[in-house]
Amino acid sequence: MLRFLKTRLGLFASQPKGLNLSLKSQGILVFANTSEVIRAETLLKKAGWKLRVMGPPPEIRNGCDLVIEIPLIEELNILRVLREAGLAPLEAVPVSSPLLKPVNIFQKKDFGDYLMVRAANMKITIEKKSRRIVNVSGGGCPDVPYLAGEMVGRTLDEAPSPQEIGHTLCGYALQLAYEEIKRK
Repeated sequence: MLRFLKTRLGLFASQPKGLNLSLKSQGILVFANTSEVIRAETLLKKAGWKLRVMGPPPEIRNGCDLVIEIPLIEELNILRVLREAGLAPLEAVPVSSPLLKPVNIFQKKDFGDYLMVRAANMKITIEKKSRRIVNVSGGGCPDVPYLAGEMVGRTLDEAPSPQEIGHTLCGYALQLAYEEIKRK
């Protein structure tokens, strides 16, 4: 079905990196597993592309539970960089309709004085006024208690980045939540 959609919908005109792109100029990369998504995201961000890790749209249940949203104009360049690194997505699909739009993996909950952000199965909660981390929870990975111990009680500026001290899918999901809550 993905190949059919890609063929029928075609590719769209391109724009330079970094511009705010419309729905029709976005695409998604579908990978076999989360490790490939993490590697691809790291590689592409180091190369200077602005992209987002999202949940796959309901119509695409191929591979893992994460996709990378990319500027479609850069698809060929992005695929070349990934190929050179020995990392190829299962599919590259243009997002041409709301039905193919990736799903936001973040959930936010405002508790008045506190704000919680959830990314996948990991949650981080801060006191809004001080930006102090009051809770880290979720997941089932062995490094979650360590991550919580290193982060809880510190402000967002003082706490170590989960990607610096975590080594599991839970650490990756917590990194996404950490980056999202820092934007608030």
